[in-house]
Amino acid sequence: MWTQERWAALAVLSIIMLLSKVAAPIEVPLDLKQPPTIVKQSLKDYIVDPRDNIIIECEAKGTPVPTFQWRRNGKFFNVGKDPRVTMRSRSGTLEIRSSGKPEDYEGEYQCFASNDFGTAISNKILLRVSKSPLWPKEVLEPVVVREGESLVLPCKPPPGLPPPETFWMDSSIMPIIQDKRVSMGLNGDLFFSNVLARDANTDYSCNARFEFTHTIQQKNPFTLKVLATRNVPETQPTFLSPKGLSSSKIVLRGEQLLLECIAAGVPSPNIDWIKKGADLPSKKVKIENFGKTLRLLNVSEEDSGDYVCMASNKIGSIRHSIEVQVKAAPYWLDKPTNLVLAPDENGRLVCRARGNPKPTIQWLVNGEPIESSLPNPNRQVLGDTILFHSVQIGSSAVHQCNASNEHGYLLANAFVNILDMAPRMLGPKNQLIKVIENNRTFLDCPFFGSPFPILRWFKNGLGSGLDGGQYKLYHNGTLEIKQARPEDQGTYTCVASNILGKMENQVRLEVKEPTRIVRAPEHVTQAKGTTVRFDCRVKHDPSLLATVTWLKDDKPLSFNWIGRFRKDGETLSIYNVNPEDAGTYTCTAKTEIDENSASARLTVTEDDISSASNRSAFAGRPDPPQDLELSDPSARSVRLTWVPGNENNSPVTHFLVQFEEDRWEPGKWQNLSIFDGNLNSVNLQLSPFVNYQFRVIAINAVGQSQPSLPSARYQTSGASPDVVPSGLKGWGSKKNNMEITWQALKNTERNGPNLRYMVSWRRKDTEEEWNNTTTTRTKHIIHNTDTYVPYEIKINAINDFGHSPESNIVIGYSGEDKPSAAPTELRVSKINSTKVNVHWVPVDPSTVNGEFKEYKLYYWREASLMKGLKVNKTKLHKGFFTTAEQPSGILTELFPYSKYKIYMVVANREYEGPQSNTVEFYTKEGEPGAPKYFRIQRHTDVVHLKWDKPLEPNGVLIGYTLQYHTVNGTQAGERKVQSFPANVTEYLMNLPNRFTRFKFYLAARTQVGAGEVYAVESPHFTNEAYKEQEDIATQGWFIGLMCAVALLVLILLIVCFIKRSRGGKYAVRDKKDLPLDPVDHKDQDGSFDYHSDEDNKPLQGSQTSLDGNVKESDDSLVDYGEGGDGQFNEDGSFIGQYTVKKDKEETEGNESSEATSPVNAIYSLA
Repeated sequence: MWTQERWAALAVLSIIMLLSKVAAPIEVPLDLKQPPTIVKQSLKDYIVDPRDNIIIECEAKGTPVPTFQWRRNGKFFNVGKDPRVTMRSRSGTLEIRSSGKPEDYEGEYQCFASNDFGTAISNKILLRVSKSPLWPKEVLEPVVVREGESLVLPCKPPPGLPPPETFWMDSSIMPIIQDKRVSMGLNGDLFFSNVLARDANTDYSCNARFEFTHTIQQKNPFTLKVLATRNVPETQPTFLSPKGLSSSKIVLRGEQLLLECIAAGVPSPNIDWIKKGADLPSKKVKIENFGKTLRLLNVSEEDSGDYVCMASNKIGSIRHSIEVQVKAAPYWLDKPTNLVLAPDENGRLVCRARGNPKPTIQWLVNGEPIESSLPNPNRQVLGDTILFHSVQIGSSAVHQCNASNEHGYLLANAFVNILDMAPRMLGPKNQLIKVIENNRTFLDCPFFGSPFPILRWFKNGLGSGLDGGQYKLYHNGTLEIKQARPEDQGTYTCVASNILGKMENQVRLEVKEPTRIVRAPEHVTQAKGTTVRFDCRVKHDPSLLATVTWLKDDKPLSFNWIGRFRKDGETLSIYNVNPEDAGTYTCTAKTEIDENSASARLTVTEDDISSASNRSAFAGRPDPPQDLELSDPSARSVRLTWVPGNENNSPVTHFLVQFEEDRWEPGKWQNLSIFDGNLNSVNLQLSPFVNYQFRVIAINAVGQSQPSLPSARYQTSGASPDVVPSGLKGWGSKKNNMEITWQALKNTERNGPNLRYMVSWRRKDTEEEWNNTTTTRTKHIIHNTDTYVPYEIKINAINDFGHSPESNIVIGYSGEDKPSAAPTELRVSKINSTKVNVHWVPVDPSTVNGEFKEYKLYYWREASLMKGLKVNKTKLHKGFFTTAEQPSGILTELFPYSKYKIYMVVANREYEGPQSNTVEFYTKEGEPGAPKYFRIQRHTDVVHLKWDKPLEPNGVLIGYTLQYHTVNGTQAGERKVQSFPANVTEYLMNLPNRFTRFKFYLAARTQVGAGEVYAVESPHFTNEAYKEQEDIATQGWFIGLMCAVALLVLILLIVCFIKRSRGGKYAVRDKKDLPLDPVDHKDQDGSFDYHSDEDNKPLQGSQTSLDGNVKESDDSLVDYGEGGDGQFNEDGSFIGQYTVKKDKEETEGNESSEATSPVNAIYSLA
């Protein structure tokens, strides 16, 4: 039941609301007295970078100008007592210098802006310093998991401010590939729905990126070992996150909702989302992370409810329900606004807000609770409304409304300003507005007064106020004309009036015809090499100026005097079109208040054979123009007229006008202008003090004509230079000078005799007088300057007729000197096998003695940590361009497992400064390089592999990995793997058969892993015999064997010689019937047998018969001393052909054939 007092209050409220008016959003002119208004302030939750100065903003306007105070943690903050804190002039903005500990200034700040009429307050600004803590030190044991099981690798990043962004990478700084099976959760953990053998790795590393400090910190990497399982069982899904079958989540209105479901199972489960009792809002929902994350943007109350995620695979499915509750920090329904009242007027301030839970409303006056303020009989507080009645001068104040609940707060300032003022106009007087016929039109009339004036509009000073029909009057004084017609033209008067007077202003309205394209360009298909024209005829209001522009494929066309694109009024001409000119051409007609466009398409075709041959048969270059005449002379122009020559079956597209002058470069013809081919009289723009003569060249599609005969000469009068010398700059060639240089004027820019240059200079940021000098050169040197100081420089040109305008001032610098300071505290961090982070303390900029170029880091490889390995100690360098207060850089492309030395200098454009401290560091082990060599020696049934250790082991070698497979055309067999300790550098492998080919892959290993692979392939068997011979021929044992064989042969020859000299004879009668064995015998393994048949023969006087018996013989080699083609092989065996020959006396009774042999040669010498 309502009490009688409440019913009385409700009655009073109703009456006052009827009598009062709602505050209008009208700005009070700043020249009028008014309470402060906060116009700029920092965020409520304000996080700052500890490396920067802290700026807490508070800006306010008001008359008189407000003064500012601050409270920190609810207590007065004395800015003047802290030397690190300053407040900006005519502002409340605080600036806290970054030296020291910025954490000392964390806290809650609130700004108070005050003047004689009240106090406005800012939000409570919670200042916090950004933090990027290091990962806690921890030793991560290898994670061992069976194949097919689920796994979660925890990230647990350090609690930074704001929280860091997390991501997973490997040691190669490559992101971990994520998919339906492997993905990162919202908390940063890495989830495996099921683990595969290929997941085994040693460098799963979680990284945290801190936004404010722009740093990335890396957690110690996880080593994942996967125990292989022959048959991985298929399993039903289970949830890894969230746990169980249900959970709940609270989200604030306006924020984004993130729901996550990650499931384990084999095969990897699919995730689907539904909302119980309703559809998912498609415009606000995004399904991400391979279906595992539901993102709902800009949450509202209707998004509350139960969300269900379902994980399923072919084995089964499981569900998880998430109850979502939407809470709300306060948000405005009616925000209080400034209220301007006249004496004895009534008004109200309304502060209505909504939230979940429902917010509480608190009123303040001038920053203090309204309950503790001075009583005001003209003010009544009724919950979320303050009523004012019969206000009086002197009761102006700023009221604050604070709406708050457990999730946040809103604070609004609204002043009540008691003013007594006649109406005044705030906009420009007698404004002219031009509009297009039938368009919606607004006539503005900003005004102010107190009491709030009544505004009325009149047209041409007649009739009643304009409101209704096609007119609509807005509360701020704007008059809308819904559809402007020609009869709406005229003068409109706005009149603002209150009890203190009235004020009026006029607006003149002109209604214009719309701009129309009455003849639009048409689509054209044209042959290559021809001329195309697009027309664009425009009709517009005659009182407006219209311009026509052209675009090709929505890009503006540029026109110049030598181009193929020419614009003549509203027509676009394209000469000698080519396929690249095809496209859409748009003409745009624009006036100051409207525009119109039309487009057409150009298609370019290739010429057919007949047209091309006809043109080549009949077309030719044009004849030169004739009868050049000059007329209409003036100081800087003259008209040139000519008679065109014969076009020779190809229309003239352009005329090129050239000139020659006899003062600076006599006899040299130069291009002046190019004109359309339909002109024969043009006005030439000329330069002063030049004695011209002209000639004209005609141009068509075939080419250029011969030049015409020259015209008569025309001398222009002199004038002062009107071109400023360009390219002005100042730079130091020595540490105590500055050279000022510029580009000379062209001869046609001299404009008169005795050209010279006056160059002026002075020190920058000083008020000293300008120094100047006059010279005919294009360089002037200033001596005895300080090192690298800035100068202001300007220049102008002078001749006997006067001087040119001065150039713009440019800044030049005197010469540089060697930097006088070195970077300090050079150190390294985060050393790995090939790179290292470098840190240093920068030099003072004043010691650079020039323009800062870079910090140059010199580094060299001092030694390898492998004993006995020689290294290249060449000194290298890398530059870092940074001006940060705490600079750092990354040095890359280092050799692993090496000792390095570095030092740093600072460099300007000319010199390098002294060296910093020298730092030594050692790179970690890396993957080794390829073996030094890898060779194959193949026999019939074995392959002998040999290799040597890498030139760059990049660490301590722990062994070698050999992989190989058979090769059959483009198909490869199953790959097999062999491992060897570091001291083994050869391997003998049996072949299944002689025709099998293999491909081998060899890599050295360190503790880090396997290195670069050396791959070789065994050759075809047909090539192997030669290869083996070649290899064997270089072996020492083979050379020794051959020497022994040669010695035996020599001994045998000597024995034969001795026997012959004694008359002994060898039996050869039956030899002729024996089959001859080949000289070379191959063993079954493909190797050669180098022994001689002599090793198996009986001694002289006997021979082996076909049945293997030894027979005596009376024959002697003497009988075969003549003729025959036989010869001894290298091993001394007799392989000649036997021929029958009778002696004329047949006393010997022998038929013989004798080989020409080394024995015979010896005998003949004897």
